[in-house]
Amino acid sequence: MLIPYSELFTAFQSILLSRGFSNEKASLSAKLFADASLDGVNSHGINRFPAHVKDIDDGIINPYAEPVLTGSNVTLERFNGNLGPGNLNAWFCMNRAIDLAYRYEIGCVALNNTNHWLRAGNYGWLAAGKGCLGICFTNTIPNMPPWGGKDPRIGNNPIVIAVPGDNEEHLVLDMATSQYAYGKLQLYEMEGKDLPYAGGFDIKGSLTTKPSEIIKSQRVLPIGLWKGSGLTMMLDLLAACLSGGNATRDIGQKGREYALSQVFIAFRPAFENAHDFMISKRNELVEFIKSSNLSEENSEILYPGERALTKRKRNLISGIPVNDNAWKTIRDLI
Repeated sequence: MLIPYSELFTAFQSILLSRGFSNEKASLSAKLFADASLDGVNSHGINRFPAHVKDIDDGIINPYAEPVLTGSNVTLERFNGNLGPGNLNAWFCMNRAIDLAYRYEIGCVALNNTNHWLRAGNYGWLAAGKGCLGICFTNTIPNMPPWGGKDPRIGNNPIVIAVPGDNEEHLVLDMATSQYAYGKLQLYEMEGKDLPYAGGFDIKGSLTTKPSEIIKSQRVLPIGLWKGSGLTMMLDLLAACLSGGNATRDIGQKGREYALSQVFIAFRPAFENAHDFMISKRNELVEFIKSSNLSEENSEILYPGERALTKRKRNLISGIPVNDNAWKTIRDLI
């Protein structure tokens, strides 16, 4: 079914207001959820929203909490998220990193004791929309085996890299360090579809495209195999060490995913004509990659963020495609 953006936003906002969110917080959080689905990321939009509400109801998320500055050294600031809403804490910290970048060319904000930031790409689009290069990453609960292992010991720690473009045509890489994020696996499972490529192992240790079997085994495949395994370890340590917060191992000992560590970095080069230079390099790259001959199995070449922008424009006009059961679940929360 197709739901207008305004209707989805209003439903999210109403539910959050009923859970103690202020008008300002409910509006921003609802927008971030609705924007995720608008861009075609239902796995971290409408499909994720009920779990977010459960975390609020269970006391994992404190709707009244605000991030508090605990340390500052010019271009690096450290905040305690006080277990507030993860998307609001992340939005605040990326904005703060952008503020520092406008002053010093670079700004870094490290955040500890926060919750799941939900759709990671939101913060890359924010940085690029304000003319900044952006990088952010987070750790998670252990949900992926290290390369060579069988048991979940590392997180599929997402990372975002953003480069601004004209007319919202930003390059925004938003990826987990697993071949498929768990939210994406759940989306394929909900739709009764197999994955396009093997995404992990079943309980017998065989590679599979069956999302339900991967979810059951908790053996998602790291991107780049051993390289992705190493990358996620390093992102975890960077987030924990910069923020003074929990690493993936610590989060796993809690038995539930909360009190995460995150890092937000913004760059705003200040040399002469820097903005025009960035746009030019972005355009040259896109033109160059799209000039490639297509492989046999592909009909197009996309830059990071292009599909999201296309869906955004289409869904604003025609409505956001959502699963009937997912929409019923949201309506039942109101």
